[in-house]
Formats: sequence, structure tokens, C-alpha cells
Amino acid sequence: MQTILRVPATANPPYYATQREAYDFLVSHFDLTPEEQTLYHKLLIEGPIQGRYFGFDCIEDACETNPDRLNERFVKHARQTGATAARKAMSEAGLTPDKLGGVIVNTCTGYLCPGLSSYLVEDLDLPGTVKTLDIAGMGCGGALPNLDTAAALLAANNGLPWLSVAVEACSATLFMGPDPALIVSNCIFGDGAAAVILQNEATLPKTSGLMRILGSTSSIHPKFREQLRYRQEGGRLRNVLTTRVPVIGAKLAGEALNALLKQHQLSRQDISWWAVHAGGTAVLDQVGRDLGLDASALQYSLNVFRTYGNMSSPSVLFALKQIIEQGQPKPGDRGILLSFGAGFSAFAMLVEFL
Repeated sequence: MQTILRVPATANPPYYATQREAYDFLVSHFDLTPEEQTLYHKLLIEGPIQGRYFGFDCIEDACETNPDRLNERFVKHARQTGATAARKAMSEAGLTPDKLGGVIVNTCTGYLCPGLSSYLVEDLDLPGTVKTLDIAGMGCGGALPNLDTAAALLAANNGLPWLSVAVEACSATLFMGPDPALIVSNCIFGDGAAAVILQNEATLPKTSGLMRILGSTSSIHPKFREQLRYRQEGGRLRNVLTTRVPVIGAKLAGEALNALLKQHQLSRQDISWWAVHAGGTAVLDQVGRDLGLDASALQYSLNVFRTYGNMSSPSVLFALKQIIEQGQPKPGDRGILLSFGAGFSAFAMLVEFL
């Protein structure tokens, strides 16, 4: 029995700042060297991102360095944003809390025990019998292994729908310093959440906006771990982001994609729609070159980056949502979801639009 995905529901925290507002705040509140200020200007003012959503109560929260208060902010905003996306997904599927079989939450921008799934059970008023799972440490690629796991658990259990939630509060990991990698991170990452309902195909009528999962693959190479990861420094998460990320990300994404297409005896020409993790323009450009995709194939991913920045794991689902709502795939069209991140890891999923 095959698994059906519904259209992702998305959400962002309420605080929004344009890149100009972010630049003006940073140069007025931090003692930046001329070199730092020049790079911030290039990325924030001259770059493609229009603005980003942050888990802030006010912009001065960007100055916070206390690990405990940063974690409190992660809990507050990841919980609220994840619950908002989840409520939308359940409402659009016509599901009441008692009709949900399980919930899986992935995040990499904060740590909780119990995990965010416990908070979502409370916020969504789910029954105590609902199954829960938290996935941590998968980085920007985490949404696709989340969907993979939810599909497997859906097939193995009682057939009730599962809820998959990818949520990140990247703003809780903002880290000032002269390292260009930190400056890049501070200029591109934003906060958001995406939630997807997974159901058995036999239980659903064939309507627009549904997708059938046909298969998935992954590629992981620990030898590249130090190229993209979080590390702990002074009790805080600090992003490690090297200039090799676009090349490595595109290479591993290509490996996962090629394996997936080979399994299904397909070529890239058989794919009509591409939802690629919006890690940045350099990343998307490299993916396009390596996979032979033109700008039109990556337009939805690029639009997500321009509108929201890099939200880490939910980004690929934001792109999928735009494909469905703006591209309007035809029944029978095939699509590819590609994500990659810490590890260094990459994930590919093949879907068919219904």
C-alpha cells in the first residue's frame, strides 16, 4: 500500500525584518571591523534575499548570548511555529486530533528532552495514545528522512494518518564574530516550519494536491563532516559553513538522485518538477550545473530563498508547496525532492502527483 502526501502547510514566527533593517541593526549595535561591515553590506544589501522571519519578540533579541535564554527562545518559537503549521495541515486534511496515528518532529537548532513532539501533543490536544518520535541532528536535510520514517511507520501501524513536522529556529543560533562563515550564516538563515499529513492511498479519493511517494534514497559521507555542521562553543550552537559546501552538497545530491532514478529506471528528463533545498544561490547554481537543470527548474527553490532565506530543513517543503500552488502539476507528473546538510548528507525522494 503506497503512501500519499498532502500539500505541506507552512508557518513562520511573527517577527519579520528586511535585509536592510538587519544591516542597519547590526552596524549600529556591534563593533564591526571595516571588512566585516563590507561583507555584511554585500550579503544583506546587495544579496537576493528580501527579508527573513525570526523567533524574536523584538530585534534586540539578536544581541542575546546567554545559552539558557537562547534555548528558552528556541522552545517558545519552534513550538509555536511548529504547532501553527501542524494545525493548518490537520485542518486542511479535515483531521481531528483523535484521528492522528502519530507525529514525527525534526529540528537541529535546539535540544529538548522530552523533544518538541511532547509539546506538540499538548498544543494540538492529541490523545495520550498517539505515537511520537523526535529526530535531531539531521541539519538542513532533515525533512526528507522525517517523511521517510513517517511513511514506514504509517505502513507498519494501524493505518491512521501521520503528521510530519520540520521546524527550525535558526535565529536561536545567531553567533557574531569575524569569521566570514559566521557572517554568511547571520545573513541568510531564517526561521520556519512545514507540516505534512501522510495517509494510506486506499483511504483517500484522488483529488488535486496529493502526491504518491514512489521511493527515496540517501547519501552520507562523514569525511565531509567538518565542512557543514553545528559545534558547541561556550554552551551555544555555532554554525560551521565552509566554501566547499556548494560543491559537496551538489555532488552528494547528485549521488542520491542518480541512485533513485536508477532504481525506478528513469532519467532526469522524466522529472517535471524539482523541489531543492534552498541553501543559497551558490548552492542552487552548483546543483543546476551538476544536474543539468536550468533556472526554470529551480525557480521555486530560488523564490523560497529570496522570500524567506535559508530556513534549514523546512525549506524543501516550502518549495514543494510553491510547486503545487503555482506550478500546478498535472496528474501523472513526477517530481523530485532534494535536500542536503550536516553529516555531510543528502536525501532524494521521488513523488508522483495525483
